[in-house]
Parts: sequence; C-alpha cells; structure tokens
Amino acid sequence: MPDHNTIKNNKHLQIFGVLLHNPNLWHLNRNSVAKAFAVGLFFAFIPVPFQMVLAAGFAIIVHSNLPLSVALVWITNPLTIPAIFYGCYMVGIWLLDRPEKEFVFEANWQWLLDSLSTIGPAFLLGCGVLAVFFSILGYFSIHGLWRYSVIKQWNKRKKRSLK
Repeated sequence: MPDHNTIKNNKHLQIFGVLLHNPNLWHLNRNSVAKAFAVGLFFAFIPVPFQMVLAAGFAIIVHSNLPLSVALVWITNPLTIPAIFYGCYMVGIWLLDRPEKEFVFEANWQWLLDSLSTIGPAFLLGCGVLAVFFSILGYFSIHGLWRYSVIKQWNKRKKRSLK
C-alpha cells in the first residue's frame, strides 16, 4: 500500500478534497475496521463493475478504513465469483419460491439481457439479501472479536499485576 500522504496528494483524488484527511480512513480501530468489513462485504456481493470504486466512495462517506474496505471486495474474485453468485441465485429462488432454471453462461450482451428477465430477479434478490446479511454479520463479528481481544488483554494484565 502506498503511504496515505501519497494518496491524499494524488492529483486524480483531489476531487475528494479534505475527505481523505479523516484519520479513520487510514487507522485501524474498532469502529473503522468494523465499518470496513460492512462496506467491503456489502459491495463484494453487488454484481456491478467497479466494485472497488464504489466501496472506496462509500468508505469515505461512512469513515471506514479505506484500504480494508477496498481489499474486502476481492472476496469475490475470478476464482470465487461462480460459487458465490450461484449461491446468491439459489438464495433468490428460495426466497421467491421459484423452481431453479437451467442456464448456460455465455459472455455476450444478448445472453445478459435475456437472463435479466429469466434468472435476473432471483439472482439480484439473492445478491441484495446476502450483501446485507454478510455486511451486518461482518460488522458485528468484528465488534465482538475486538471486544473479546481487549478483554483477553485486560485479563492478562490483571494476572501480571497480581504476581
């Protein structure tokens, strides 16, 4: 990762002005990390191009750790996307109580347009539901793990001071 001052002074990022000077965007603390997990996991499940840009923009708005928010989007990568998005589709058909439709993926616009009317509603619903579910789960899991870690450290200190 480049130095945060390099990022702040980048001419292409000047459109964000002083927003990039927020310390929560660069430091690791309980709130900024929990928010980063929520942002990154949410946009990981949204099937749009430029997920990292969306995650970065939203991280700036909610004051979450920017590098972590962007990195977590890579949970959906070329190796994991088929399984994750198939899972989203299955959740969507389960919620809509529809039968599973057979389809064969083709990398062209016509297939994409045709699929929006057949498998699209179930797929998009599943993506939305799982995006919200995993972002909430990530947020509260990080808060819980952080709290557990702090309590564990305090207990260690107590034991050392009693000796």
